[in-house]
Amino acid sequence: MLKKLKSGIVQLIRDESGASAIEYGLIAALIAALIIVSVTGIGTNIQAKFVSVCESLNGGAACDA
Repeated sequence: MLKKLKSGIVQLIRDESGASAIEYGLIAALIAALIIVSVTGIGTNIQAKFVSVCESLNGGAACDA
């Protein structure tokens, strides 16, 4: 009984099939974080452009949206 339990634990430790799923999850999380950072930076620049265009159209009036 103890020998069977020991061999089952050793087999479980040597099993690496779950490791690849974890690696894919980490890669997906890294890609998602990079996309979020990029979109945030682009969104800030686009908002500044829209405010600039709005102020130009309104004769310098503030356009804080």
